[in-house]
Amino acid sequence: MSSSGAPHGLLFVLSAPSGVGKTTVVEAAIRRTPRLTRSRSYTSRQASDGEIDGVDYHFITRERFEAMRAGDQFLEWAEYSGNLYGTSQVDTERVLAGGDDLVLVIDVQGGAKIRRRGWPAVYVFVLPPSFEVLERRLRERKRDTEAQIQRRLDVARQEVAAVSAYDYILINDTVEECVGTLQAIVQAERARRAGDTGDAHAAAIARAGRAIRGAMEDVIAPILAGFARPRS
Repeated sequence: MSSSGAPHGLLFVLSAPSGVGKTTVVEAAIRRTPRLTRSRSYTSRQASDGEIDGVDYHFITRERFEAMRAGDQFLEWAEYSGNLYGTSQVDTERVLAGGDDLVLVIDVQGGAKIRRRGWPAVYVFVLPPSFEVLERRLRERKRDTEAQIQRRLDVARQEVAAVSAYDYILINDTVEECVGTLQAIVQAERARRAGDTGDAHAAAIARAGRAIRGAMEDVIAPILAGFARPRS
C-alpha cells in the first residue's frame, strides 16, 4: 500500500449471507455517496445472461486467473462450484491511492484473509431481520433448487457466527434504513479520518454509532439465536 502523504481512500469490507440484499444496499449507497465505489471481482466463470464484463465482474480465463494468483495479485481469492473468484490488489490500491473510498463485497472468509494481510479496513456485516426472513427471501428469488437453498442456509449459519469480527452491524429490514445507516458509517469514518467535528459529521457519527457491534448486542442476540437453532 502507498505510504505517501497524498489523500488516501478508506477501504470498507462488507459481508452478508446470500439473500440478505447486500448488493442492493451497497449499490444504492454508492449512487448517493460521492467518491464511494465498489470493487469488481475477477472470476474464471462464464458471464451469465445480462451480465456485463467490468460491471458485474471481470470475466477472465481460468489460465489468466491462475497466473494472477501465482503472481500474488489477489488480496483474497476463493473457489466456488469449480469457479475462481478474487479481488485484485492492484485495482484496490489504484482506487484508494486516488482518494476514493472502496467497498469490497466479499464473504467472511475473504474478509478474514484481508484482515490477516494487515490492510486497514472498516468491517461491516449485514444481517437479515431473522433466519425465517432470509429463508423467505431466498425462496422468493426463485433462482435455486431446494438443495441449493438449504446449502445457502447452511453457509449462512456459518457466516453469521463470524459477526463478532466486524466493526459495524446492519440489519436489512428495510432497504432505505439500511442504506441510510451505511451512508452514515461512511460519513462517520471520513469525519474521523479528517478530524472533522462539524454538526453534520457529528450527526453521522451519532447515527453510525448505533450500528457499532458493541451497541448492537441486545438487538442481534435473538437473530443469531435463530441461526443457531438446529434445522427442523
